[in-house]
Amino acid sequence: MTLFSRRQMIRLGAAATVAPFFKLSAQETGKKQLGVALLGLGDYATNQLAPAFKEVKNGKLVGIITGSPDKIPKWKKDYDIPDGNIYNYENFDSIKDNKEIDIVYVVTPTGLHPEFAIRAAEAGKHVICEKPMAPTVADCTRMIDAAKKAGVTLQIGYRLHWNPFHLRLIEAVESEEFGKWKSIETGNGGRMENFTGLNAWRIDKELGVAGALYDLGVYAVQAALYTAGETPLRVTAKKSTERPEHFTEVPETYEWTLEFSGGRKSEGFSSYGKNGSYVRAELEKGKIGIESAYGYRGQKGFTPDGPMDFPQVNQQALQLEGQIAAILENKPSKVPGEMGRRDIQVLRGIMEAAETGDVYEFPDFNYPA
Repeated sequence: MTLFSRRQMIRLGAAATVAPFFKLSAQETGKKQLGVALLGLGDYATNQLAPAFKEVKNGKLVGIITGSPDKIPKWKKDYDIPDGNIYNYENFDSIKDNKEIDIVYVVTPTGLHPEFAIRAAEAGKHVICEKPMAPTVADCTRMIDAAKKAGVTLQIGYRLHWNPFHLRLIEAVESEEFGKWKSIETGNGGRMENFTGLNAWRIDKELGVAGALYDLGVYAVQAALYTAGETPLRVTAKKSTERPEHFTEVPETYEWTLEFSGGRKSEGFSSYGKNGSYVRAELEKGKIGIESAYGYRGQKGFTPDGPMDFPQVNQQALQLEGQIAAILENKPSKVPGEMGRRDIQVLRGIMEAAETGDVYEFPDFNYPA
Protein backbone atom coordinates (compact mmCIF):
# COMPACT_ATOMS: atom_id res chain seq x y z
CA MET A 1 0.00 0.00 0.00
CA THR A 2 1.20 3.50 -0.81
CA LEU A 3 0.18 6.40 1.39
CA PHE A 4 -0.83 8.49 -1.64
CA SER A 5 -2.73 6.81 -4.44
CA ARG A 6 -2.97 8.26 -7.95
CA ARG A 7 -6.47 9.49 -7.17
CA GLN A 8 -5.24 11.25 -4.03
CA MET A 9 -2.52 13.02 -5.99
CA ILE A 10 -5.08 14.13 -8.56
CA ARG A 11 -7.22 15.40 -5.71
CA LEU A 12 -4.31 17.37 -4.28
CA GLY A 13 -3.62 18.84 -7.69
CA ALA A 14 -7.25 19.92 -8.00
CA ALA A 15 -7.05 21.56 -4.60
CA ALA A 16 -4.01 23.49 -5.72
CA THR A 17 -5.90 24.93 -8.68
CA VAL A 18 -8.64 26.37 -6.50
CA ALA A 19 -6.54 27.52 -3.53
CA PRO A 20 -3.34 29.53 -3.99
CA PHE A 21 -0.32 28.67 -1.90
CA PHE A 22 -0.19 30.62 1.32
CA LYS A 23 2.33 33.24 2.24
CA LEU A 24 3.82 31.74 5.39
CA SER A 25 6.06 28.80 4.51
CA ALA A 26 8.79 27.06 6.47
CA GLN A 27 11.38 28.66 4.21
CA GLU A 28 10.09 32.13 5.01
CA THR A 29 9.60 31.69 8.76
CA GLY A 30 12.42 29.30 9.55
CA LYS A 31 10.08 27.40 11.86
CA LYS A 32 10.24 23.64 12.21
CA GLN A 33 7.38 23.50 14.70
CA LEU A 34 4.16 25.53 14.57
CA GLY A 35 2.15 26.79 17.52
CA VAL A 36 -1.54 25.84 17.70
CA ALA A 37 -4.37 27.38 19.68
CA LEU A 38 -7.58 25.45 20.30
CA LEU A 39 -10.76 27.50 20.02
CA GLY A 40 -13.49 25.81 22.05
CA LEU A 41 -12.58 23.52 24.96
CA GLY A 42 -15.35 20.94 24.83
CA ASP A 43 -15.11 17.17 25.06
CA TYR A 44 -13.29 16.60 21.76
CA ALA A 45 -10.68 19.29 22.34
CA THR A 46 -10.16 18.18 25.93
CA ASN A 47 -10.04 14.42 25.55
CA GLN A 48 -8.75 13.89 22.00
CA LEU A 49 -7.01 16.84 20.37
CA ALA A 50 -5.09 18.29 23.28
CA PRO A 51 -3.62 14.95 24.48
CA ALA A 52 -2.67 14.11 20.87
CA PHE A 53 -0.14 16.96 20.84
CA LYS A 54 2.07 14.84 23.09
CA GLU A 55 2.78 12.70 20.00
CA VAL A 56 3.01 15.54 17.45
CA LYS A 57 6.57 16.43 16.49
CA ASN A 58 6.00 19.40 14.18
CA GLY A 59 3.42 21.25 16.25
CA LYS A 60 2.76 22.29 19.82
CA LEU A 61 -0.35 23.34 21.73
CA VAL A 62 0.54 26.87 22.86
CA GLY A 63 -2.79 28.69 23.24
CA ILE A 64 -6.50 28.45 24.01
CA ILE A 65 -9.58 30.51 23.18
CA THR A 66 -12.55 29.85 25.43
CA GLY A 67 -15.77 31.35 26.70
CA SER A 68 -15.48 29.39 29.96
CA PRO A 69 -13.08 31.11 32.38
CA ASP A 70 -13.43 28.26 34.86
CA LYS A 71 -11.61 25.92 32.46
CA ILE A 72 -8.52 28.10 32.16
CA PRO A 73 -6.58 27.08 35.33
CA LYS A 74 -6.56 23.36 34.45
CA TRP A 75 -5.50 24.00 30.86
CA LYS A 76 -2.71 26.34 32.02
CA LYS A 77 -1.45 23.66 34.38
CA ASP A 78 -1.83 20.64 32.08
CA TYR A 79 -0.33 22.23 28.96
CA ASP A 80 1.83 25.04 30.33
CA ILE A 81 -0.21 27.70 28.51
CA PRO A 82 1.13 31.20 29.27
CA ASP A 83 -1.29 33.98 30.18
CA GLY A 84 -0.43 35.86 27.00
CA ASN A 85 -1.75 32.99 24.87
CA ILE A 86 -5.17 32.78 26.52
CA TYR A 87 -8.08 34.52 24.80
CA ASN A 88 -11.85 34.74 25.09
CA TYR A 89 -14.32 35.18 22.27
CA GLU A 90 -14.42 38.94 22.73
CA ASN A 91 -10.69 39.71 22.60
CA PHE A 92 -9.91 36.88 20.17
CA ASP A 93 -9.14 39.21 17.25
CA SER A 94 -6.07 40.54 19.06
CA ILE A 95 -4.47 37.15 18.42
CA LYS A 96 -3.17 38.72 15.19
CA ASP A 97 -0.32 40.24 17.20
CA ASN A 98 0.73 36.92 18.76
CA LYS A 99 3.70 35.47 16.88
CA GLU A 100 3.72 32.27 18.94
CA ILE A 101 0.37 31.15 17.50
CA ASP A 102 0.43 30.07 13.85
CA ILE A 103 -2.76 27.99 13.66
CA VAL A 104 -6.21 28.25 15.20
CA TYR A 105 -8.14 24.98 15.41
CA VAL A 106 -11.88 25.72 15.61
CA VAL A 107 -13.59 23.06 17.76
CA THR A 108 -16.98 24.64 18.46
CA PRO A 109 -20.46 23.41 17.49
CA THR A 110 -20.99 23.58 13.72
CA GLY A 111 -23.18 26.67 13.77
CA LEU A 112 -20.27 28.72 15.13
CA HIS A 113 -17.62 27.53 12.67
CA PRO A 114 -17.99 30.29 10.05
CA GLU A 115 -17.64 33.19 12.47
CA PHE A 116 -14.55 31.92 14.20
CA ALA A 117 -12.84 30.48 11.13
CA ILE A 118 -13.23 33.79 9.33
CA ARG A 119 -12.04 35.80 12.32
CA ALA A 120 -9.00 33.52 12.67
CA ALA A 121 -8.14 33.92 8.97
CA GLU A 122 -8.56 37.69 9.15
CA ALA A 123 -6.13 37.65 12.07
CA GLY A 124 -3.58 36.05 9.75
CA LYS A 125 -3.70 32.59 11.28
CA HIS A 126 -3.94 29.30 9.44
CA VAL A 127 -7.22 27.57 10.22
CA ILE A 128 -8.18 23.99 10.94
CA CYS A 129 -11.94 23.68 11.27
CA GLU A 130 -13.62 20.65 12.78
CA LYS A 131 -16.08 18.77 10.64
CA PRO A 132 -18.64 19.33 9.32
CA MET A 133 -17.34 22.56 7.86
CA ALA A 134 -20.35 24.89 8.22
CA PRO A 135 -24.15 25.05 8.17
CA THR A 136 -24.51 26.01 4.49
CA VAL A 137 -22.57 25.96 1.23
CA ALA A 138 -22.59 29.76 1.24
CA ASP A 139 -20.96 29.73 4.70
CA CYS A 140 -18.25 27.42 3.36
CA THR A 141 -17.57 29.76 0.46
CA ARG A 142 -17.25 32.74 2.81
CA MET A 143 -14.71 30.79 4.88
CA ILE A 144 -12.72 29.74 1.82
CA ASP A 145 -12.72 33.29 0.43
CA ALA A 146 -11.58 34.73 3.78
CA ALA A 147 -8.63 32.33 3.93
CA LYS A 148 -7.63 33.09 0.34
CA LYS A 149 -7.83 36.82 0.92
CA ALA A 150 -5.69 36.55 4.03
CA GLY A 151 -3.18 34.21 2.34
CA VAL A 152 -3.61 31.46 4.93
CA THR A 153 -4.70 27.83 4.72
CA LEU A 154 -8.10 26.42 5.62
CA GLN A 155 -8.23 22.71 6.40
CA ILE A 156 -11.00 20.47 7.75
CA GLY A 157 -10.58 18.06 10.66
CA TYR A 158 -11.02 14.86 8.64
CA ARG A 159 -8.77 12.54 10.66
CA LEU A 160 -9.58 9.33 8.74
CA HIS A 161 -7.55 10.48 5.73
CA TRP A 162 -4.50 9.39 7.77
CA ASN A 163 -6.01 6.16 9.10
CA PRO A 164 -4.30 3.05 7.63
CA PHE A 165 -7.53 1.07 7.34
CA HIS A 166 -9.23 3.77 5.31
CA LEU A 167 -6.11 4.36 3.20
CA ARG A 168 -6.06 0.64 2.39
CA LEU A 169 -9.73 0.77 1.37
CA ILE A 170 -9.12 3.76 -0.91
CA GLU A 171 -6.04 2.23 -2.50
CA ALA A 172 -7.66 -1.16 -3.14
CA VAL A 173 -10.73 0.28 -4.83
CA GLU A 174 -8.86 2.96 -6.77
CA SER A 175 -6.34 0.44 -8.14
CA GLU A 176 -9.12 -2.05 -8.95
CA GLU A 177 -7.10 -4.67 -7.10
CA PHE A 178 -10.29 -6.68 -6.65
CA GLY A 179 -12.15 -5.28 -9.62
CA LYS A 180 -14.48 -2.34 -9.99
CA TRP A 181 -16.93 -1.46 -7.26
CA LYS A 182 -20.58 -2.41 -7.71
CA SER A 183 -22.30 -1.04 -4.59
CA ILE A 184 -21.39 0.69 -1.33
CA GLU A 185 -22.97 0.70 2.13
CA THR A 186 -22.09 3.22 4.84
CA GLY A 187 -23.61 3.95 8.22
CA ASN A 188 -22.74 5.90 11.33
CA GLY A 189 -25.00 6.11 14.32
CA GLY A 190 -25.28 5.62 18.05
CA ARG A 191 -28.20 5.68 20.42
CA MET A 192 -27.89 8.87 22.44
CA GLU A 193 -29.75 9.00 25.73
CA ASN A 194 -28.40 12.19 27.31
CA PHE A 195 -29.55 15.38 25.61
CA THR A 196 -28.31 17.86 28.22
CA GLY A 197 -25.02 19.59 29.01
CA LEU A 198 -22.33 18.99 26.41
CA ASN A 199 -24.78 17.06 24.21
CA ALA A 200 -27.48 19.74 24.06
CA TRP A 201 -26.04 21.42 20.95
CA ARG A 202 -26.32 18.19 18.95
CA ILE A 203 -30.12 18.43 18.78
CA ASP A 204 -30.22 22.23 18.52
CA LYS A 205 -30.93 23.31 14.93
CA GLU A 206 -29.00 26.58 15.19
CA LEU A 207 -25.84 24.99 16.58
CA GLY A 208 -26.01 21.42 15.27
CA VAL A 209 -27.93 22.18 12.04
CA ALA A 210 -29.25 18.69 11.22
CA GLY A 211 -28.53 16.53 14.23
CA ALA A 212 -26.89 13.19 13.50
CA LEU A 213 -26.64 13.89 9.76
CA TYR A 214 -24.10 16.66 10.32
CA ASP A 215 -22.45 15.20 13.40
CA LEU A 216 -22.10 11.55 12.31
CA GLY A 217 -23.42 11.42 8.77
CA VAL A 218 -20.54 13.41 7.31
CA TYR A 219 -18.26 10.44 8.05
CA ALA A 220 -20.58 8.05 6.19
CA VAL A 221 -20.90 10.45 3.25
CA GLN A 222 -17.13 10.94 3.11
CA ALA A 223 -16.57 7.19 3.13
CA ALA A 224 -18.99 6.72 0.24
CA LEU A 225 -17.22 9.38 -1.82
CA TYR A 226 -13.65 8.29 -1.24
CA THR A 227 -14.61 4.65 -1.78
CA ALA A 228 -16.47 5.44 -5.00
CA GLY A 229 -13.73 7.75 -6.22
CA GLU A 230 -16.30 10.11 -7.70
CA THR A 231 -19.03 12.50 -6.71
CA PRO A 232 -22.71 11.48 -6.77
CA LEU A 233 -25.20 12.53 -9.43
CA ARG A 234 -28.38 12.48 -7.35
CA VAL A 235 -29.84 11.39 -4.03
CA THR A 236 -33.09 10.18 -2.50
CA ALA A 237 -33.57 10.29 1.27
CA LYS A 238 -35.95 10.08 4.19
CA LYS A 239 -35.93 11.22 7.79
CA SER A 240 -37.62 9.76 10.87
CA THR A 241 -37.94 10.31 14.60
CA GLU A 242 -38.94 7.73 17.20
CA ARG A 243 -38.49 9.99 20.24
CA PRO A 244 -40.23 13.28 19.41
CA GLU A 245 -40.02 14.39 23.02
CA HIS A 246 -36.29 14.90 22.50
CA PHE A 247 -35.99 15.59 18.78
CA THR A 248 -38.08 18.72 18.45
CA GLU A 249 -35.75 20.63 16.09
CA VAL A 250 -33.85 17.97 14.13
CA PRO A 251 -34.72 14.43 12.97
CA GLU A 252 -33.41 11.46 14.92
CA THR A 253 -32.41 9.49 11.80
CA TYR A 254 -31.58 10.16 8.16
CA GLU A 255 -31.35 7.45 5.49
CA TRP A 256 -30.25 8.06 1.91
CA THR A 257 -29.31 6.52 -1.41
CA LEU A 258 -26.58 8.22 -3.43
CA GLU A 259 -26.50 7.40 -7.14
CA PHE A 260 -23.23 7.46 -9.05
CA SER A 261 -22.27 6.92 -12.68
CA GLY A 262 -23.51 3.76 -14.35
CA GLY A 263 -26.47 3.58 -11.99
CA ARG A 264 -24.29 2.34 -9.11
CA LYS A 265 -25.60 3.21 -5.66
CA SER A 266 -24.49 3.79 -2.10
CA GLU A 267 -26.94 3.25 0.76
CA GLY A 268 -26.25 5.23 3.92
CA PHE A 269 -27.66 6.29 7.27
CA SER A 270 -26.88 8.45 10.28
CA SER A 271 -28.77 8.33 13.55
CA TYR A 272 -28.91 9.23 17.21
CA GLY A 273 -31.37 6.36 17.65
CA LYS A 274 -29.71 3.27 16.18
CA ASN A 275 -26.18 1.94 16.22
CA GLY A 276 -23.84 1.28 13.31
CA SER A 277 -20.33 2.18 12.17
CA TYR A 278 -19.29 0.69 8.86
CA VAL A 279 -18.26 1.14 5.26
CA ARG A 280 -18.62 -1.85 2.92
CA ALA A 281 -18.14 -2.14 -0.81
CA GLU A 282 -19.15 -4.95 -3.11
CA LEU A 283 -16.39 -5.42 -5.67
CA GLU A 284 -16.22 -7.67 -8.71
CA LYS A 285 -14.01 -10.12 -6.80
CA GLY A 286 -15.57 -9.88 -3.34
CA LYS A 287 -16.20 -7.50 -0.47
CA ILE A 288 -13.99 -4.96 1.24
CA GLY A 289 -14.86 -2.88 4.27
CA ILE A 290 -14.24 -1.58 7.75
CA GLU A 291 -16.41 -2.25 10.77
CA SER A 292 -16.29 0.16 13.66
CA ALA A 293 -15.16 2.38 10.84
CA TYR A 294 -15.38 5.87 12.30
CA GLY A 295 -14.40 5.58 15.95
CA TYR A 296 -11.15 6.80 17.44
CA ARG A 297 -9.89 3.23 17.79
CA GLY A 298 -10.92 -0.38 17.27
CA GLN A 299 -11.08 -0.49 13.46
CA LYS A 300 -11.33 -3.93 11.86
CA GLY A 301 -11.03 -4.22 8.11
CA PHE A 302 -11.47 -7.01 5.60
CA THR A 303 -10.69 -7.61 1.94
CA PRO A 304 -11.42 -10.48 -0.45
CA ASP A 305 -7.94 -11.76 0.50
CA GLY A 306 -8.60 -11.70 4.24
CA PRO A 307 -8.43 -9.30 7.20
CA MET A 308 -6.57 -6.00 7.10
CA ASP A 309 -3.62 -6.13 9.45
CA PHE A 310 -2.71 -2.69 10.76
CA PRO A 311 -1.86 -1.42 14.24
CA GLN A 312 -4.25 0.96 15.91
CA VAL A 313 -2.96 4.53 15.68
CA ASN A 314 -3.55 7.87 17.35
CA GLN A 315 -5.73 9.31 14.59
CA GLN A 316 -5.70 12.86 15.91
CA ALA A 317 -1.90 12.91 16.20
CA LEU A 318 -1.47 11.70 12.62
CA GLN A 319 -4.03 14.21 11.39
CA LEU A 320 -2.38 17.12 13.19
CA GLU A 321 1.08 16.18 11.97
CA GLY A 322 -0.18 15.85 8.41
CA GLN A 323 -2.00 19.16 8.42
CA ILE A 324 0.88 21.01 10.03
CA ALA A 325 3.29 19.43 7.52
CA ALA A 326 1.23 20.82 4.64
CA ILE A 327 1.75 24.30 6.05
CA LEU A 328 5.44 23.89 6.83
CA GLU A 329 6.17 22.39 3.42
CA ASN A 330 3.93 24.84 1.56
CA LYS A 331 1.94 22.01 -0.05
CA PRO A 332 -1.79 21.59 -0.70
CA SER A 333 -3.72 19.89 2.07
CA LYS A 334 -5.28 16.44 1.72
CA VAL A 335 -8.41 17.91 3.35
CA PRO A 336 -8.86 21.52 2.16
CA GLY A 337 -11.88 23.75 2.63
CA GLU A 338 -13.07 22.91 -0.86
CA MET A 339 -13.48 19.28 0.22
CA GLY A 340 -15.48 20.41 3.24
CA ARG A 341 -17.73 22.50 1.01
CA ARG A 342 -18.31 19.55 -1.32
CA ASP A 343 -19.45 17.45 1.63
CA ILE A 344 -21.83 20.15 2.83
CA GLN A 345 -23.32 20.17 -0.67
CA VAL A 346 -24.03 16.45 -0.29
CA LEU A 347 -25.47 16.84 3.22
CA ARG A 348 -27.73 19.68 2.09
CA GLY A 349 -28.86 17.54 -0.84
CA ILE A 350 -29.80 14.74 1.55
CA MET A 351 -31.75 17.20 3.69
CA GLU A 352 -33.58 18.56 0.66
CA ALA A 353 -34.46 15.10 -0.64
CA ALA A 354 -35.70 14.00 2.79
CA GLU A 355 -37.80 17.14 3.16
CA THR A 356 -39.46 17.00 -0.28
CA GLY A 357 -39.52 13.27 -0.93
CA ASP A 358 -38.21 13.98 -4.42
CA VAL A 359 -34.97 13.06 -6.15
CA TYR A 360 -32.35 15.76 -5.62
CA GLU A 361 -30.00 16.36 -8.56
CA PHE A 362 -26.60 17.61 -7.47
CA PRO A 363 -25.11 20.66 -9.20
CA ASP A 364 -21.45 20.81 -10.16
CA PHE A 365 -19.30 20.22 -7.07
CA ASN A 366 -16.15 21.92 -8.41
CA TYR A 367 -14.17 19.39 -6.40
CA PRO A 368 -13.42 15.70 -7.06
CA ALA A 369 -14.09 12.75 -4.78
